[in-house]
Amino acid sequence: MRTYRYFLLLFWVGQPYPTFSTPLSKRTSGLPAKERALEPSGNSNNELSRSKRSWMWNQFFLLEEYTGSDYQYVGKLHSDQDRGDGSLKYILSGDGAGDLFIINENTGDIQATKRLDREEKPGYILRAQAVNRRTGRPVEPESEFIIKIHDINDNEPIFTKEVYTATVPEMADVGTFVVQVTATDADDPTYGNSAKVVYSILQGQPYFSVESETGIIKTALLNMDRENREQYQVVIQAKDMGGQMGGLSGTTTVNITLTDVNDNPPRFPQSSYQFKTLESSPPGTPIGRIKASDADVGENAEIEYSITEGEGLDMFDVITDQDTQEGIITVKKLLDFEKKNVYTLKVEASNPHVEPRFLYLGPFKDSATVRITVEDVDEPPVFSKLAYVLQIREDAQVNTTIGSVTAQDPDAARNPVKYSVDRHTDMDRIFNIDSGNGSIFTSKLLDRETLLWHNITVIATEINNPKQSSRVPLYIKVLDVNDNAPEFAEFYETFVCEKAKADQLIQTLRAVDKDDPYSGHQFSFSLAPEAASGSNFTIQDNKDNTAGILTRKNGYNRQEMNIYLLPVVISDNDYPVQSSTGTVTVRVCACDPHGNMQSCHAEALIHPTGLSTGALVAILLCIVTLLVTVVLFVALRRQRKKEPLIISKEDIRDNIVSYNDEGGGEEDTQAFDIGTLRNPEAIEDNKLRRDIVPEALFLPRRTPAARDNTDVRDFINQRLKDNDADPTAPPYDSLATYAYEGTGSAAASLSSLESLATDADQDYDYLRDWGPRFKKLADLYGGADSDKDS
Repeated sequence: MRTYRYFLLLFWVGQPYPTFSTPLSKRTSGLPAKERALEPSGNSNNELSRSKRSWMWNQFFLLEEYTGSDYQYVGKLHSDQDRGDGSLKYILSGDGAGDLFIINENTGDIQATKRLDREEKPGYILRAQAVNRRTGRPVEPESEFIIKIHDINDNEPIFTKEVYTATVPEMADVGTFVVQVTATDADDPTYGNSAKVVYSILQGQPYFSVESETGIIKTALLNMDRENREQYQVVIQAKDMGGQMGGLSGTTTVNITLTDVNDNPPRFPQSSYQFKTLESSPPGTPIGRIKASDADVGENAEIEYSITEGEGLDMFDVITDQDTQEGIITVKKLLDFEKKNVYTLKVEASNPHVEPRFLYLGPFKDSATVRITVEDVDEPPVFSKLAYVLQIREDAQVNTTIGSVTAQDPDAARNPVKYSVDRHTDMDRIFNIDSGNGSIFTSKLLDRETLLWHNITVIATEINNPKQSSRVPLYIKVLDVNDNAPEFAEFYETFVCEKAKADQLIQTLRAVDKDDPYSGHQFSFSLAPEAASGSNFTIQDNKDNTAGILTRKNGYNRQEMNIYLLPVVISDNDYPVQSSTGTVTVRVCACDPHGNMQSCHAEALIHPTGLSTGALVAILLCIVTLLVTVVLFVALRRQRKKEPLIISKEDIRDNIVSYNDEGGGEEDTQAFDIGTLRNPEAIEDNKLRRDIVPEALFLPRRTPAARDNTDVRDFINQRLKDNDADPTAPPYDSLATYAYEGTGSAAASLSSLESLATDADQDYDYLRDWGPRFKKLADLYGGADSDKDS
């Protein structure tokens, strides 16, 4: 909105021309109104006339943070319709009207009642109107005006962070960017210099500097070394009013850390190291640790170790411990004190990550000398070979020497060694060894066909220190000797047709031999001499380790001869020649015209209803099985009679012997005689136990006779002691129950059987008092009493 500025002054313009009684329409512009045609009310001819704006508004300005005791004067409203007679009244509305801003309704003076802050609200929009006091009708249309708050420097600059954190590499060039700080001022940047901020450094010189306008912090000193100082605290000030005197200021702290660069080479704290190790140390055994120091940190302090030269380049190795950055020297190959006992190495430590711009400081590596002493240990004997292979013929006699093994103590003492065979590898004790010279010899006969290779282990032990021993495998191969005769590859049983022609092939023979000659098998076949002259068959040797059986005549009669046994001699071609005789069974069979067998049993033609040999054998086996079953049954019955009557399935102790024998009652005087208990002599001398068949006879033990007045209790106690000492007693605990009541009891007998012997009458009338459930019982006993009385 375009306005004209006047300091606390309100201009108004008179209207020389008459106006309409109706109020003018509301204006939205603060500029003077152009002449416009107004339509008068009540004229149908629409006469037009010109009119000017009766008043105009300008912007008001008010200083913030007013500290006076009176209200702050803003401005004055006045209408040309106001003739000073008090007929008009001024009304104010809008932002803060009646609260922050008040108006004198008579004079139009506007005042601010409170202290205003531009940072809270920079302007207020209000509306003013003049109305007739009597009618309340507006004499001027309502119009808007703005009260703007003029800024004063009442806010200091505030940084976006209370504490800044930044890093910069050490040894950085001067002017290297570190971090940028920013401060803001809440004052009006368009009015004066209240919001113009200038930066300066209060603490941190001469190491860092700050640009006054941008707040960029840069390095100001060359070659700042992290190893000397790592942390810096810089204080930056931001001041408004362009840094002039009287301006407000704020500060912030910037913590700057120098980051590490690889500007320091590794260094060994000493030039030489000495270590010791045993000659028995296996490869990979650590010997010692060396460490070079590096003032850098992180990957710049990583160190790689290597052996560059020395006598033990191939005997030792060095690896880097990534956690501690130490070099671990380890054994690379087996050591031998007797060959070499001192090694000198040169170990180098270097940085794998090097910055080229610092190479002028020198090589980033260092070296040290390492001296390693090998110490002697008592080593076990060492065989001359890692394994031995020996051979022996299978026909070798017992105690035949096969070969020998050799082992000696590698130590300087050269202790004597004795030899032995590990019997876990020679369970059958087929071989033995001379403990003094290591000669291997047989202790049993060998058989190549049973086992071709024998794998045993020989032990060499120091005589002075049996704990020092070593082992070596010994492989013994048994060489073949022609000691097995060839034999048929299978059992041959063939047939010949009755109408066969002469020289007809009826069977092909093959042979096998357990031996394994070097030149291979060569078998020859022939008929045995005793069957060669009158045989009905011939043998044809095919010269390929097979032979064929041929017929010698035309036609065979199974009625005359149904089975031929043909002995065949099989010989090998090795030395010594081995041969065997095998029998081929040839049956004469009836065949069809095509030569297919139909029947080979001659008895089938003679006894068509007879049983075959297989059937007879089956019947015989059934009979034998039946007889064996009967014999076993009888034997089990006899064995069962020997078992005791009392058999426990789980535990043989604490068993109760029960005799389910009721007896004959009072009239049976033969069942038990109490006099026997009182007279021990009445026991038969040769009476033994009846529950088992006695395996051995024991003489009956004589016990002293009881006195006539001996009580049954004493008698039983005596017998109990005798039975405890009796060797014929059962081998388990038995519970013997003696139904002896004693001489009497104060309670007398509780048996209801004696109630029948008493003459006292019993009254059962009380049963009737027990209710209907006992009525039947009362009638029975009551009726019984009535019968007895009658």
